[in-house]
Amino acid sequence: MSDTRLEKLSKAKAALRERLPVNPTLALVLGSGLSEAFGIPEGGVRIPWTKIPGFPPPTVSGHAGEFWVGEIHGKPVLVQRGRIHSYEGYGLDEVTFATRLIALIGVNTLLVTNAAGAINPGFAAGDLVLITDHINMLGQNPLCGPNLNQLGPRFPDMSAAYSPRLRALARQVAAKEGIDLKEGVYLATPGPSYETPAEIRAFRALGADLVGMSTVPEVIVATHAGLDVVGISCATNLAAGVNPEARLSHKEVIDTTRRKAEELRRLLLGIIAKL
Repeated sequence: MSDTRLEKLSKAKAALRERLPVNPTLALVLGSGLSEAFGIPEGGVRIPWTKIPGFPPPTVSGHAGEFWVGEIHGKPVLVQRGRIHSYEGYGLDEVTFATRLIALIGVNTLLVTNAAGAINPGFAAGDLVLITDHINMLGQNPLCGPNLNQLGPRFPDMSAAYSPRLRALARQVAAKEGIDLKEGVYLATPGPSYETPAEIRAFRALGADLVGMSTVPEVIVATHAGLDVVGISCATNLAAGVNPEARLSHKEVIDTTRRKAEELRRLLLGIIAKL
């Protein structure tokens, strides 16, 4: 099993290396609707995932399914435009394929973003939230099975999965840019159905401030591989039951990310400039 995973990753690494204009040390992952919000930087190259062997294609609206690689603020950066989710029918090896591939080509810092539902009653739709920690409610872990020793240890420490140093940097950038950056714990569920009000009450009791359907598997394998991680959520809607009259939709997610595009872009570019 591990040999098959490594073989796929090695082939993908070779194919990606051939197309890289620079050797990125920083990667930015853009979630639902956020690829459009961030836009495509000038210069660089776009690499569709279809050109990389073994790469699972995304099936969800708002996920572009490509890498952009080039320089931002003079730094070699890989931008992952879209992601894979387990609710699309993929296993966690496929969900985390891009993250492991990024680690193998030499990236050492991961800036991950997502769209999430706000559980914390102090949050509003459109708030940007710095992720301080996460809760895995997926019922599975991407590190199960034979360990990929070439990437990391059997039992990685998750006590600082979201780098305190990078979180402090994100707060500094937000303050400088005049951005109200909330902070909170992100909880991941399998999806694709949105949560029930009873589930949201349970998640709030567990200490969750945000709920979504991604990110946690990526952060686990990134931490396993020794990457420094910082995470930003865009609270695109209030979670089920927070507003009893509200009904949830993917359209609301995309619309909110578009509305917050300029502010989110300033925050991300400011963080990249200081890394």
